[in-house]
Amino acid sequence: MEIEHKTDRKLLKKGVKYLGIALPLLFLGPIILHSSLKNQSHPFFIPVFGIACILCLLSMLLVFKGINTIMKSLFSN
Repeated sequence: MEIEHKTDRKLLKKGVKYLGIALPLLFLGPIILHSSLKNQSHPFFIPVFGIACILCLLSMLLVFKGINTIMKSLFSN
C-alpha cells in the first residue's frame, strides 16, 4: 500500500513569497521601533512609532499566512 503525496507547487511558491516579504519586515520593524523609542522628544515620534508597530504586526501576519499556505500546499488532498 503506497501513499502518494502531491504538492501544489503554485501554492507552495505563494507561501514562500509571503515568507520572503516578511523576512525584511522582521528586521525593519524592530529597528525603526527602537530608533523611535530612543528619540521620544522628536516631533515625528508618534508617526514613526505607529509605522514601526504596523510593520511589526504586518511581518507577524505575513509569517503566519506564509506558513499556513505552505502547510496547505503540502497536506491538501
